[in-house]
Amino acid sequence: MTDSGDKKQLLHLVFGGELESLDDVQFRDLNGLDIVGIFPDYATALTAWKAKAQQTVDNAHMRYFIVHMHRLLDPQEKARGN
Repeated sequence: MTDSGDKKQLLHLVFGGELESLDDVQFRDLNGLDIVGIFPDYATALTAWKAKAQQTVDNAHMRYFIVHMHRLLDPQEKARGN
C-alpha cells in the first residue's frame, strides 16, 4: 500500500549513535543505535535528522545520519547520478 501518488518514493533512513571518537565513524554501542525511522523523501528525512541532532547537541560524540536507501535498492539510479 502506498500513498505516493504521482511522486516517486525515494526512501531515506535516519539513524544515529554515539561515536568512539570524533575522527571516525565507529559507534560505541551498535545495540544502542537510535533508528529514527524510514522516510518517503529527503525533505522529510532532513526534518527528522535536524530534530534529533538538535536534541543531542550537548553531546559532541552523538551523530545522526541520513542514508539514501533508494540508491541501495536501485543501483542503476546511483549510476545515473540521482
